[in-house]
Amino acid sequence: MADNIILDMWKSLADSPFVMVNLQSGQQHGEPMHAQLDQDADDCFWFYTTKSNRLAPGGKAMVQFSSKDHKLFACLRGTLSEVKDTDTIDKYWSNKVEAWYQDGRDDEQLLMLRFDLEDAEIWSVDPEISGLIKLATGATIKRTEMGDHKLVSFNKN
Repeated sequence: MADNIILDMWKSLADSPFVMVNLQSGQQHGEPMHAQLDQDADDCFWFYTTKSNRLAPGGKAMVQFSSKDHKLFACLRGTLSEVKDTDTIDKYWSNKVEAWYQDGRDDEQLLMLRFDLEDAEIWSVDPEISGLIKLATGATIKRTEMGDHKLVSFNKN
């Protein structure tokens, strides 16, 4: 399962692209965001926000994710940077995104951020039968009996 944990993360994120994002440069809490995914991108995703949003300065950031079924959890580290390319901004634009902006695509406050992943720590919950029995009986469980855990690097170097 360890070989598929990254693929499982992307599938889970596509199924429910809601994450918590915070900049590492300050003490502010994370903020819920909707990740714009691209099936051809395996090391980044995008967010629409506003120029006044606490994430607008960009920089080093952390993204927290939990799958809908709570069988996969991920903490993603990377860098947020402004996207100025209008083709990219238009590529992910939708009616759902437009609903957040008074002037739609032409809103002066519109800001798109790209999140380039550096690494991730991913946990998947897929208990073995022995883990389920121990869980039901109160016996001590080994971590390996409850799923998988992996630290993944997205560096292209």
